[in-house]
Amino acid sequence: MIPAPFDYLAPTTVEEALAALAEHGDDAKVVAGGQSLLPVLRMRLNTPEVVVDLGRIDSLRGIREEGDHLVVGAMTTHHEVRTSDLVRTHAAVLAHATDQLADSQIRHRGTLGGALAHADPAGDQGACVLSLGAELEVTGPGGARTVPADQFFLGLFETALGDDEILTAVRIPKHTGWGGHYEKFVRVVHQWPIVAVAASVRLEGGTIAEARVGLTNMGPTYLRARGVEEALVGATPTLDGVREAAERATEGTDPPSDLNGDADYRRHLAGVLTARAVVAAAGG
Repeated sequence: MIPAPFDYLAPTTVEEALAALAEHGDDAKVVAGGQSLLPVLRMRLNTPEVVVDLGRIDSLRGIREEGDHLVVGAMTTHHEVRTSDLVRTHAAVLAHATDQLADSQIRHRGTLGGALAHADPAGDQGACVLSLGAELEVTGPGGARTVPADQFFLGLFETALGDDEILTAVRIPKHTGWGGHYEKFVRVVHQWPIVAVAASVRLEGGTIAEARVGLTNMGPTYLRARGVEEALVGATPTLDGVREAAERATEGTDPPSDLNGDADYRRHLAGVLTARAVVAAAGG
């Protein structure tokens, strides 16, 4: 199928994009890299009258340091994220997850902001920014506001973004000196993860001093495994040393059941993958 007819707008500033959304209201749809929206349009699951393309807004691109944070523009591509020395140094788990995201073509077109705004609980980067305590910068008619990641993702394909707002940047606290690893389980290469775990670990004296753990596809949105994080403090970074803590990965989860596996299977995977991810993040 091909998309239903629509008008196409390509603003060059955030202000122009917001004006377009204000003018067209519910009839407008924002497109970033298009890797999520275009298939929806082709299947006519959504038929907007106007598509507002953010691709020409240069101010939404790039990665920079601001004090103890990294700031990643919403229109920064996955390829730019995965190859950034800043991201690999200060948010290693995000770079590692993006390494495994889809294929090269999608990584060169898709954007971090577009993926987060889409809020697919099987997406690879949401669990990373959630576990790292990121904040998302949102701009609308009333100006800019900052939303913590744990308040931004509300449910399946649902975020705190208003219909008249645009995600403009992601602010990530620096995790310099932390190891990071993304453990992803799929049946077929480039498939959405059946379950995946984002782990960041800081060691002191050969034991785990701090850990951050995020879960992919274990509920209607990304989840942070705080019980695991607490239990890991003081643990030896070996499979035997972290296994008991990793068993808490299922706390507060509501995994789906589908053709790839039922909820119990996903719960089992979450514990196994959490242990592997933590040990790999610690350099094991």
